[in-house]
Amino acid sequence: MASTYAKHSCIILFKRVTICCLISMAFYGCKSNKMVYNSNCDAGISFKKVEFTKLITNIKKYDGQYVEVSGTYQESKDQSALYNDSLFTDHSYKHALWINFTQDCPLYLKGTRTGLFEPTNGEFVLISNKKMKIRGRIDLHNTGHLGLYCGTIDRVSYVEL
Repeated sequence: MASTYAKHSCIILFKRVTICCLISMAFYGCKSNKMVYNSNCDAGISFKKVEFTKLITNIKKYDGQYVEVSGTYQESKDQSALYNDSLFTDHSYKHALWINFTQDCPLYLKGTRTGLFEPTNGEFVLISNKKMKIRGRIDLHNTGHLGLYCGTIDRVSYVEL
């Protein structure tokens, strides 16, 4: 009888330890490694959160306004643009926003003086083809490289990768 009790309590203990391990792994797996870069160039300004599709559809309404929007960032020799990250939407230039990073609004990794475009540990942060949350001012007078884009996000003061 004692051996049955010992086996039963070992099984209960094993189950409890397993459950605790699974819960701790779930919390660890949910831990975010997001990199946040910000600037104080637009401190005190409130940004309107807007969905990418809504912003593009009503772009004239947002001209000159400060917005927060998410999308997929693409960069190349003649490209610095934010696209809708949905698979079911038009990804042409006219449905994208030119992103104007400037030295007027230097972006630093939160809690450091490491800039977005500076090497960290000898390597640059790769941001092309990455999902990005960005804050800045909409400018419809600047339509990016060769005037291909529907507008520009200027005065970028926040980037979350």
